Amino acid sequence: MPAEIPVPLAVPDLGGREAEYLARCVADNWVSSAGPFVTEMERRMAALAGRAHAVATVNGTAALHLALVVAGVRPGDLVIVPDWTFAATANAVFHAGAEPWFLDVAPQSWTLDPALVAEALERAPRRVGAVVAVHALGHPADMDPLAAVCARAGVPVVEDAAGAIGASYRDRPVGSLADIAIFSFNGNKTVTTGGGGMIVTGNETWATRARSLSTQARAGADYSHDAVAWNYRMPNINAAVGLAQLERLAEMVAAKRTIAARYDEALADRDDLRPMPRMPWADSNCWMYAVACAGPEAARSLVAHLRARAVEARPFWRSLSGQRPYSGAPTRLLGVSAGLSGRVVSLPCSSGLAPETQARVIAALKAWRFAA
Repeated sequence: MPAEIPVPLAVPDLGGREAEYLARCVADNWVSSAGPFVTEMERRMAALAGRAHAVATVNGTAALHLALVVAGVRPGDLVIVPDWTFAATANAVFHAGAEPWFLDVAPQSWTLDPALVAEALERAPRRVGAVVAVHALGHPADMDPLAAVCARAGVPVVEDAAGAIGASYRDRPVGSLADIAIFSFNGNKTVTTGGGGMIVTGNETWATRARSLSTQARAGADYSHDAVAWNYRMPNINAAVGLAQLERLAEMVAAKRTIAARYDEALADRDDLRPMPRMPWADSNCWMYAVACAGPEAARSLVAHLRARAVEARPFWRSLSGQRPYSGAPTRLLGVSAGLSGRVVSLPCSSGLAPETQARVIAALKAWRFAA
């Protein structure tokens, strides 16, 4: 009997005009970090986020690094980040010369807890340069109270919407909810450019500086420079893929939400597999579908069970403050992030996941029970 075809976790959905636009790049000889596709992708992302300005970058980490720098984060500053997020969030803070201050996430949303942010800003031991709010798994953080407490303290908010394109918060699109925001177009994102990122903001000064810093701060054609900077500009060939992807954004987000709804229905009577909560003030793009197991051992058992049936599943984020590179950073934790660590498992959720293939995954989930 032939082996079952593996079900991947999250792969690109390249069913549009990607090949056509890539061929145009080659024909026109625009493949590097200048070209019309980059400019057009910036225009469309600014419109999607309801912002005046967008700056394309090589990846989401570079976008976040630049966003922190142009927002005024200085070496030695603290930057508040959620303890439960991808490492890139904290790494970008270090790249900016600052130090992450890990705060816990709220148990009801798995995103940054506004009450803890308010408390931290009142008691900060030194200057807080920014607060980074991460939209976990494509589910928006509770942005209005975060923005309010940060505005009172005079601290800019950076919206890490890396995986949240197409999501909204109180009927406003992600990317429009803070002083500056970033997106990622990594290969596992709903919209991919292979590798890429984007900054969006309403602040023209910040956008102009980000664009300059992303191109080695070159001040003219004679190789004069006005700052120490980086080579962070998105190549035209990547933007070509991204534009084709953006043309199908609504279709792919709708598919992701349908996939999530099928999982929700299949898991509705399970107490041992708890999907990420979705709050009434958010409309998640359902970028990544994940479940919380009873504990780390149960999560490992689930991953092994699924992989034995040719279904890819992976443990998701872990608390950053408990990991060696970040262990010296300050924290304000209540146990939520630690409680999620090792327990959250992501399931196959590519936007091209066919119903019959997802049925295989669901059947495998239904066959799993963990005996402690």
